[in-house]
Order: sequence, then C-alpha cells, then structure tokens
Amino acid sequence: MFNILVVEDDTNTRKLMEAVLLEERYAPMLASNAQEALDILDRQHIDLMITDIMMPGMDGFVLTEQLREAGYDFPILMVTAKETIKDKRKGFIVGTDDYMIKPIDNEELVLRIKALLRRAKIVHERKITIGKVTLHYDSMAVSRETERITLPQKEFLLLYKLLSYPDVIFTRMQLMDEIWGYDSQTDEHTVSVHIGRLRERFGAWPEFDIVTVRGLGYKAVKRDE
Repeated sequence: MFNILVVEDDTNTRKLMEAVLLEERYAPMLASNAQEALDILDRQHIDLMITDIMMPGMDGFVLTEQLREAGYDFPILMVTAKETIKDKRKGFIVGTDDYMIKPIDNEELVLRIKALLRRAKIVHERKITIGKVTLHYDSMAVSRETERITLPQKEFLLLYKLLSYPDVIFTRMQLMDEIWGYDSQTDEHTVSVHIGRLRERFGAWPEFDIVTVRGLGYKAVKRDE
C-alpha cells in the first residue's frame, strides 16, 4: 500500500482527498500545514506528497524546495487555486512533479497519482518493462527474450522517453530540447531520423508502436497482448 501525504490547510478539501485516497486503497497521511508534514516525514515513509501552495506559515513552494534540498525524491503534486504560468513555473523550478488547479476533479487526481507513482518506479528501477520487452537504462540496451540490442545513446533516450509516457504526444521540439539539449545546433529533422531508425529496429516487435501524430509529433502506444 502506498503512503500519500496530503498537506492542505482547508479541512473540507483535506477530508475529501482522504476519502478519495481511501477508496483507491492508498494510505493517506494528513497534515494541515508544512510543519505537520515535516513531523510526519520524520517518522513515516512517504511514497507521494500532495500539497497546497497557500498555507499559513511555510507555503507549498518553500516546503517543496526544502524537501528537495534535503534529498527527498518522492513525487510531489501541487494542488492550488493559483493558476498563472508564473506560479506553475515557480512550482516546477522548486521541484514539483505535477500541478493541478482547484477545484480538482477526483478522477483526474487519481489518474495523476497513478501516473506519478508509475514514473517514480521507473526512475528508481532505471528500467521499463512492457510485456517481454525491457529497457535497461544503465546499459542503454533493449532486450526481448534471448535478443538484446544496445542502442546509440540518443536512440535509447528517445525510446525510453516515449515508453515512459505511453499515449502522451511529444512534439519534435520537446524531444529535441530534452534529448539533444536546448542549445543543440541540430534541427528537428534529427528527431524524425531517429524515430525512423527505432521503427526499423523494433517495428516487428509486438509489444509497442511508435506513432506519428500528424501536425503534432510522436507517441508510443502499447499494443494489446
């Protein structure tokens, strides 16, 4: 069972989140402010934290920043009424993993929690497994049964990114910035070339497809087993 810390000063919102988490069979830990959250963290393992921003005393930005500086690497989801791009940017800079605007949709909250926990598992294990296929981050290799292919770094990172977020569309520019770097001198056509190479290597494998979304970019799709 996953332990989820909810840091929220509004009593009704805190109780609602508790009910949603219990229904999904998570173990909610409740705090009404940042200090209570820190006290819980001193005595309890936490798998994910949901925090408000505007709270008395230490706000969610400062709490998140302090936890990251202290080495806590669990996923953090900010849930807040502050919805400007400036606020979102600040949240990601201090170390949040995702951001939701109040009033929250309970179903969306659960979906985001599940996605964050899945990504955290991928990060910690440094591998992705889809059916018989495993991507091994440390060796830049992809294996399926007795077959093992070591990929060039950019090809592996591109495939790893797409399969970490199945069904999520990434633009060529997003992939270029993340895999090649913001200051790369190569153009977006490089992404298309590498996608083509991945399709040549893995097009016959039944576990996944790399799909072109016309006018947008690419996504990985898991095939039905």
